[in-house]
Amino acid sequence: MINFVIRFLRQPLFIQLWAIPVWLLLGLSKLCIFQVSFKQLAIRLGDYQADQFWVPLITRKQIQRARLIGRLVQGVAPYTLWDSNCFPQAVTAQLLLRLYRIPSALYLGLAKTQHDPKLKAHAWLCSGQVRVTGGFSFNQFTPVAQFITRIEPQA
Repeated sequence: MINFVIRFLRQPLFIQLWAIPVWLLLGLSKLCIFQVSFKQLAIRLGDYQADQFWVPLITRKQIQRARLIGRLVQGVAPYTLWDSNCFPQAVTAQLLLRLYRIPSALYLGLAKTQHDPKLKAHAWLCSGQVRVTGGFSFNQFTPVAQFITRIEPQA
């Protein structure tokens, strides 16, 4: 327990301040995924794309913030009392990126291997060149849907 506290206190202030809210957001994301129909959830995920997949460009400052958000969400997820798999992580990280006015693309993908005939589903979130959540998923999963969040520049 002491090692955990020491590691936590060595994290950037951003991660320390957001750890508990993100823990709660992961729970709310998981609840929404199970309680809200996908059609209603998809409306809130962003602009739907099924045939053209692309990643919005971001500035250097946004890249740093997106990396921190990814580190935060992926770092908190193992400590939830529920399974915070790829989809709640992507939804939570997307919400934080929106809060910080950083455009992103949430992908839903499928994969099937010769060794396992079952389809595997995965969700991942990218912003610019940053893989915010979900890792190197383009190599393993075929994207079937994309939700783009566009952020209009402030006047």
